[in-house]
Amino acid sequence: LDQDQDPYDRRVFKLKGIAGELRLPRSIIGLHSRRMDAPTARMRVLAERLFAEEASSQAEPHPNVHQALRVFEKLRTSLTLFVGTDGFTALTRRALALARAETALLQGVTVQTNGSLLGFEDVAAQADNCGTEEALALTSHVLSLLVTFIGESLTLRLVKDAWPDLSLDD
Repeated sequence: LDQDQDPYDRRVFKLKGIAGELRLPRSIIGLHSRRMDAPTARMRVLAERLFAEEASSQAEPHPNVHQALRVFEKLRTSLTLFVGTDGFTALTRRALALARAETALLQGVTVQTNGSLLGFEDVAAQADNCGTEEALALTSHVLSLLVTFIGESLTLRLVKDAWPDLSLDD
């Protein structure tokens, strides 16, 4: 290895504490099994179902961007009750950073201090699909991160709180 190259980059788990930083190879502690920067397929499917549910629940159809923002706002309302505004904002900022790796159009989107999205309307105007893919990427990451932190069953219960008529049976 070059001396300039960090041999621990993405291959170690870093623990910082009072005594300094401890670096452990990920293979030793088993953290290599699922990358946190990729949403799970199950959460992607759930995000797609939420979008479909929101689209079918409206009396008159709206452009997809409105559907995407309605889904996100329902999630924000439900999750903020559980993790608080700061927790939801932090979760969304991380999810947005991960989703930006999938689509460059999200670069202009920001998360406000109350957890709402700013700039998504511009994404919808620029995207070929009215921002649906970008919104799905973001929503999938929010759900996947939530599963990582609180587990799938509690995540699904919170989703069910926001969409009581949604069937979560596979």
